[in-house]
Amino acid sequence: MNETPLGCRDIRHGFDRHVVLDGINWDVPQGAVFGMVGRNGAGKSTLIRILVGLLRPQEGKSWVFGCDSLALNDAAKRRLGYVPQQPNAFPWLEVGQMLDFLGGFYPSWDAAYVERMLERLAISPYTRISKLSPGQRESLALIRALAIRPDLLVLDEPAAALDPVERRELLREIAARVAECGTTVLFSTHIVTDLERVASHVGVLHGGRVLVNAAVDDLKETHARLRLPHGVGMPEQLPGEITRRRQSDGSLWLGISRRPGDPWPVLDMYPGARLEELSLEELVVELTQ
Repeated sequence: MNETPLGCRDIRHGFDRHVVLDGINWDVPQGAVFGMVGRNGAGKSTLIRILVGLLRPQEGKSWVFGCDSLALNDAAKRRLGYVPQQPNAFPWLEVGQMLDFLGGFYPSWDAAYVERMLERLAISPYTRISKLSPGQRESLALIRALAIRPDLLVLDEPAAALDPVERRELLREIAARVAECGTTVLFSTHIVTDLERVASHVGVLHGGRVLVNAAVDDLKETHARLRLPHGVGMPEQLPGEITRRRQSDGSLWLGISRRPGDPWPVLDMYPGARLEELSLEELVVELTQ
């Protein structure tokens, strides 16, 4: 299997005859903060559950630190921190009881960090977990995942239940912990500003496929929108074409990509053609609408 901390090959999965993931190939580079973005229902949670071994794909393989995701050994599990989209573990325990219990399984458990973060986020260790707000439960789950000082951190929509201030705090904490420990991070989101704040790499998941898988710094160089006025003759498929949408005025908008250093399509072949640079948000919207 690949030596990257987390990845998969040829993943296919669906529910009730609906294909959710259609031949996904994914690698998360060592040390990257990889943001997976897509609309609600794009399959982000399904892919993450497959990657960490919580769901068996109908086809394909995935791995964590070279170990088959469906058969993770203890060494791989100790290096992995995972936060699901709706963290509801141990609701009958108090916060401190749950953290003390889990801490006994990890030699690297950072008790001082736990105490500092609970105080900083105003979460009492004596509060029953079932009594916490959804935002507090997400924050607690992140504390639990980071306390093991993981080599790999996987977060499924970590900011879904947080208000803007809490979300900014969470992202700041992820960035700080990554800088301190060199942790590799994969997180899913549908909020593009989250990517812009912390991600070094981005993947766009749509229609069961990965449409973009690139370093954030390369996106403006490698992706653009090509606008063609009504009446311009076009080949059925342009090299590097990702999306094609006909506008109400008859013009054609193409999402296109190229490898760094390669030329864009020859614009003088298409009278009136215009190439537009896209921001990260514009690129995501272009690819997923």
